[in-house]
Amino acid sequence: MTLREAYRRGREALERAEVLEAALDAWYLLEYAAGCTRSRFLACPEEMLEESREEMFWEAVQKRAQRIPLQHITGEQEFMGLSFLVSDQVLIPRQDTEILVEEVLKFLKPGMRFLDLCTGSGCILLSLLHACPGAEGVGADISAGALGVARKNKERLSLQADLVQSDLFLKLRGKFDVIVSNPPYIRRGEIPALMEEVRGHEPWLALDGHEDGLFFYRRIAGECRPYLKEGGRLYLEIGCDQGTEVPGILREQGFAGIQVVKDLAGLDRVVIGTLTGGC
Repeated sequence: MTLREAYRRGREALERAEVLEAALDAWYLLEYAAGCTRSRFLACPEEMLEESREEMFWEAVQKRAQRIPLQHITGEQEFMGLSFLVSDQVLIPRQDTEILVEEVLKFLKPGMRFLDLCTGSGCILLSLLHACPGAEGVGADISAGALGVARKNKERLSLQADLVQSDLFLKLRGKFDVIVSNPPYIRRGEIPALMEEVRGHEPWLALDGHEDGLFFYRRIAGECRPYLKEGGRLYLEIGCDQGTEVPGILREQGFAGIQVVKDLAGLDRVVIGTLTGGC
């Protein structure tokens, strides 16, 4: 089978399975299976695929047709210009979360110590360390599987970070200049209505924000004071409909200078608060 024919048949198979962005996903799967760059494809569309590469491509197409996320098939996702390993143990890094990292980087300086709660793949933690050499980072997650992925990403990117298995602050020590988190925030009753790629393949533990989606915001804001320096900042990714409730939670816990930052689509995405009257 030629590269052109493989792409066409892969795209058609994904279209029949009603996969969103079937044409784009077929290309990514061909790139993954055949090691084929776009320039090579355009220059040599009649190049024949090796049999082993063809089998790998069709296996990947069949998995995608079953709504297994593209990133779980290729094992990677780009975030902040870096390539992160992913698996079904972690949330797939999303472009919206880059807004959170960019906001932290406006404040984070070398010599500061920061904590990434619910670190998952480590994409926030490691992106911050990569962009701000000299900062000290700690990543915490309750999931041993997630920390295993974060550990592999740390080694892959040759970055130094402490990784701690902890239910939020339970096993953490010391104080931080910054606490950042993209916690679970989907309302429990809404999870069954999510796309199959999300509800069926990403970890429920990383999605479930309990009944109203605010459980972890209350816990983080209520428990962080002993761990955040006075004048330190808390950065939280939020759901697009939580831009009023989460700032209210921070105000109740004594945070000041509260800001809500919108994403590129103009939706509320990040809440920032500064701790006053620290312990």
